Amino acid sequence: MVQKIAGFLILLFLLICSDGFGQRNPLSGVSSRLGGLGNMSAGGGGDSLLKRTYREDSITITFRYLDSTRLYFMDTSVNDFTKRYPIPANHLFLGNLGSATRSLTFNPFLKPGFDAGMHAFDVYKFTVEETKFYNTTRPFTELGYVIGSKTEQSISILHTQNIMPNWNFALQYRMFSAPGFFQYQNTSHNNYRFNSLYQSKDKRYSNYFVILSNQLKAGENGGVSKTIDYLNNPLYSNRFTVPVRLGGEEVGTASLFSSTVNTGNIYNNTGVYLRQMYDWGKKDSLQINDSTTIKLYYPKFRVQHTFHLNTSKYQYRDFEASFDSARLFYQDMYQLASVPDTISIGDQFRDIRNEISLIQFPDSKNQQQFLRVGAMLQNVNAQLRSVKLGFYNIILLGEYRNKTKNQKWDLEANGQLYATGFNAGDYQAHARLKRFLGKKIGNLELGFQNVNRSPSFIFDPRSSFNFTGSGGFNKENISHAYGKIEVPALQLELGGNLYLVGNYMYFSNPYTPAQHSQVFNVLKITADKKFKVGKHWNWYNHITVQQKAGDAPLNMPLVFTRQRFAFEGLFFKFMNLSTGLELRYHTPFKTDGYSPMLGQFYYQDTTTVNNLPDIAAFFHFRIRTFNAFVRMENLNAATLNPTFGFTNNNTPVPTYVAPGLLIRVGIFWGFVN
Repeated sequence: MVQKIAGFLILLFLLICSDGFGQRNPLSGVSSRLGGLGNMSAGGGGDSLLKRTYREDSITITFRYLDSTRLYFMDTSVNDFTKRYPIPANHLFLGNLGSATRSLTFNPFLKPGFDAGMHAFDVYKFTVEETKFYNTTRPFTELGYVIGSKTEQSISILHTQNIMPNWNFALQYRMFSAPGFFQYQNTSHNNYRFNSLYQSKDKRYSNYFVILSNQLKAGENGGVSKTIDYLNNPLYSNRFTVPVRLGGEEVGTASLFSSTVNTGNIYNNTGVYLRQMYDWGKKDSLQINDSTTIKLYYPKFRVQHTFHLNTSKYQYRDFEASFDSARLFYQDMYQLASVPDTISIGDQFRDIRNEISLIQFPDSKNQQQFLRVGAMLQNVNAQLRSVKLGFYNIILLGEYRNKTKNQKWDLEANGQLYATGFNAGDYQAHARLKRFLGKKIGNLELGFQNVNRSPSFIFDPRSSFNFTGSGGFNKENISHAYGKIEVPALQLELGGNLYLVGNYMYFSNPYTPAQHSQVFNVLKITADKKFKVGKHWNWYNHITVQQKAGDAPLNMPLVFTRQRFAFEGLFFKFMNLSTGLELRYHTPFKTDGYSPMLGQFYYQDTTTVNNLPDIAAFFHFRIRTFNAFVRMENLNAATLNPTFGFTNNNTPVPTYVAPGLLIRVGIFWGFVN
C-alpha cells in the first residue's frame, strides 16, 4: 500500500507540473433564462450565441432530472467524499464496499404497486430516476479512480456532449471491486448507462432515452465464526485468517481480478426507458442584438408517451454448502434439516409499462405550471422456482405543479391509483408546498404523503425466497407529514418528519415474513448547521433524532450524527483545499440481523451494538478540473492491547465486523475536449 501511495504522489506531481490545467474556468456556470419543461437550455440558442457568451477555452454544463424543470450545475466542492462514494453517510454496511447496506434512520419504502423487495444493494445501482440529462457547450469527460486497502478499487467514466445544440447524450460506466478484509466477502459490481435528450428544431418534439444495466455480485461469508473469540486473539490480527461461517473450510484468497462468487448474491438488472412528447403552443422570439435572435416556443398542450422495460434477476447460490461449517450455518440459521451440496434459488421478472399522459399549461409563459392526467398499463412476467406467472395493472395518474413567476411559491400535488389488476387498491397521494421567505430566512417547505401498497413480492408465498409459504398479508399503509426550513443567513437547515405506519411488513427472523398489524408512529427530526470557527476553519454538523411510539418490531438508534471539522479555502489562487477530521456516531441500539440467503435485514431484539464513533482523517483538494481525495478511515479501531494495531473493530450487524484502518486514495479528473 505504501508503494501505491508513493506512486500516486509522483503521478500527482507530474499532473500538476503538466499543462493539463490550462483551461480557464472550465466548469463555469451560467444560469439559463430559457428553461422549461421539455425545452433544452444553456446552449440551445444557436452557435452564434455560444460564441458570444462563452470563451473558447471554457465550458458550461447544466443538467436536469426526469420530471423536473430545475437546472443544476455540476458540484465542484471537495469537502464531502460521500458525493463520490456510493454508500450514504447514514447507512451501515457489512464491512466491505459492495456489501449489503441499510439506513440508520427511518426511511420506509414509499412506492405503491409491484416491487420485488430486494433492496439491500440499491445504493450500488444506476436508476432512471437519478439519471442526469446534460446540456453542455463543449464535450466533457471525467475519469475517476479510487484505490483502497486490501486492493479495493473503483473506476468511473463519464462522457457527455451535445451532438447538436438541441441533442445531448451521456455515457457512464462505474465499477467497484473489493476482495474485503475477511474471507469470502468479495464484491464486484458493474454499472452501465447511456442516456440522451433530444428536442426538434421547432421545439415541439422532445425525446428522453435511457438504457442502463446493473450487474451486482456480492460474496456472503455469514459473518465471523462464533465458536471462539477470534477478534481478540492476537494470532488472528490478520483478519483474513479469521474463520467465517460460509464459503468453505479452506482459507480464501484476496484477489483483485477474481469476480467469481461461489457463495453469495448475484443481481442483474437491465432497463430501457423512452419518453416522447409533442407540444402545441405559441411561437415567440428573443432579440439579443441586431444580429442575434433566439427562437422560442411556449407549449400550451402536450401529449406524452412513456415506455419502460425493466428486467431483473435475483439469485443466491452456494456451491460449497457441503462443507461442515456451511451445513451448520444453514441448519442453525434457517432450520434446514437437510442441506444439499449445492444451493441455488432465484426469481426473475420482466416489467413492461406504457403510459399516456395529457398535459395542459394554463399560462404559456410559465412552463412550471401545468396539469397532467394519464393512465398506465403494466405487464409483469415472472419466473419463480419452476412456475411462470403473468399479471397486469391499470394505473390512473394525476399531477398539478405551479411555481409562480415571482419564484416565491412552489406547489406540487400528484397521485397514483391502481384501478384494477394484481395490485388493485394500491395508491399514492402527495402534496408539497414551498415558500420563499426572503434571502435571510430562506425557504419553508411543508408536505404530506399517504401510500397504500401491497407487500413486496418477497412476502408472496410463490416467491423462491419465501421459505415458509406465508402469505395473505394486508396492504401496508404509511402516512408521512414533513416540514423543512432553510436559513441561508445562519447556514442552517431544520427538518421534521412524522410517519404513521399500519400493517408494517418485516422479517421476524432470518427466513420468516411477518406483519405488525398495530398502528405505530415514528418522529424524526434533523438539523444541519455550518459553523464558521475561524478564517479557514469550518465545522459541519448533522444530527438526526428519531423515536418510535408503540411496540413495533423496528430497530433504529435514537441519535445519529455526522461531524466534520475542516480547514478549508482557496490557496495558491487555484487550489481548493479541505482537510480535517470526520466523525460518525449513533447511540447504542439493537440493530437488525442479516440473512444472506434472502438478502434481507431482519428484526432481532437480543443483541445490542455499542460501537465507538467512526473516525476518519481526510485531505481533499481540487485544482481546476482535477480532484484528489486521500483518506484514513476507521482510526477508531486503533488499540494498544496486546500490541499496537487497528483491531478494535466495530460491529455494525451481529457477527459482521467493520474493517480496521482503511486508506483510500482517489482522483477524479475532468477533460474539456
